[in-house]
Amino acid sequence: SSCIYPKLAPQPIPETALLSGPLEPTNEAYAIAKIAGIKLCQAFSREYGANFISVMPTNLYGPNDNFDLETSHVLAALLRKAHEAKTSGAREIVVWGSGKPRREFLHVDDLASACLFLLENYDSPEIINVGCGEDISIRELAVVICDIVGFEGELAWDVTKPDGTPRKLLDITKLRGLGWHPTISLRDGIAQTYDWFLANCVQ
Repeated sequence: SSCIYPKLAPQPIPETALLSGPLEPTNEAYAIAKIAGIKLCQAFSREYGANFISVMPTNLYGPNDNFDLETSHVLAALLRKAHEAKTSGAREIVVWGSGKPRREFLHVDDLASACLFLLENYDSPEIINVGCGEDISIRELAVVICDIVGFEGELAWDVTKPDGTPRKLLDITKLRGLGWHPTISLRDGIAQTYDWFLANCVQ
């Protein structure tokens, strides 16, 4: 998870940023658990020659995502909110924060593709970032989602809620250098995810 990196890591975030500064407080326990797993894999590799690959994906989305408004991540939550607002005839959607933070999103099928590629082309205990190399503001993301869903109302920003890390974009230079590239655009991926949501989550 890209949550392992410091809150104010350089952007795009290189793998070398790990443990270079304080973590985002709201993600700290989660991040520490992930980092402990990475270090455990590296220790097994050193001690016993075990061949672990520690992949650090960016924010993921796609079919089978969690669309529960209490526990889902931002893209799935926005998609469900836009759908419910459209079907109920609501005039606005309330979105957490200012909309200014920037995030990177990768379709789960692209992550699966990257993992298979790395199994065949990467042999190192050092972590490797997996992302698409582009980020988008939460405000821009909400507009794209509303367009795909067909919600034509307003977006209301609840600035009493936290924004979290200002920007999170992974440096995927190492992965690109090995020859892997994502193939699913954000817009196409969201449209595919919405189709899945309609077929599987709507009563």
